[in-house]
Amino acid sequence: MNKPKRKRTTRMFQLALAAGLVIVLNDAYIQWRTAAHLYDNVADIPYNEAALVLGTSKQLSNGNANLYFTYRMEAAAALYHNGKVKHIIVSGDNSIAHYNEPADMEADLIARGVPAANIHKDYAGFRTLDSVVRAKAIFGQQRVTCVSQPFHNARAVYIGRHRDVEMVAFNARDVPAQFQIRVRLREYIARMKVQWDILTGKQPRFLGDTVSLG
Repeated sequence: MNKPKRKRTTRMFQLALAAGLVIVLNDAYIQWRTAAHLYDNVADIPYNEAALVLGTSKQLSNGNANLYFTYRMEAAAALYHNGKVKHIIVSGDNSIAHYNEPADMEADLIARGVPAANIHKDYAGFRTLDSVVRAKAIFGQQRVTCVSQPFHNARAVYIGRHRDVEMVAFNARDVPAQFQIRVRLREYIARMKVQWDILTGKQPRFLGDTVSLG
């Protein structure tokens, strides 16, 4: 290898190493900043008027149940039945006719004994940022309890507290480790995108008229 080519290779390696370090440090920073606001035990979490359940598909592409969905519904129902929230906002994607995360979440929660009148569907929760910002802007919640898996809750709480939402989170059960690898790798990039969204003042795709939970 000639000297200029060797220098370029070394430079590329250094840049890749620096980028990797920034990604890892950002991930750790978001985890550290939000750790005090994440709860595993329903008895410990403070009361808020509403929970915000972050959407995901009910089923996997192979037709099997999506445990991320199942465990989020389990956690949201536990908050309601333990008197930790009065209302539940189910926020997810309904961008195409035959895919409706909020309706699937509502049906599951009703099956778990949560009254339909206490469930409120947000059909424009296309991204975590959209769901969090809309919880305040559309549903009027200055304080809210987020429900998702721990890795997702940390990002949501970080977004919320940068958007003046006093957010805490209840951690749904995590899925078995063998199913987490791809999701966890995506989370590194998602957490980098959070910082870009904050810097650029990114807003939800849709806002709209306000909705009263009362």
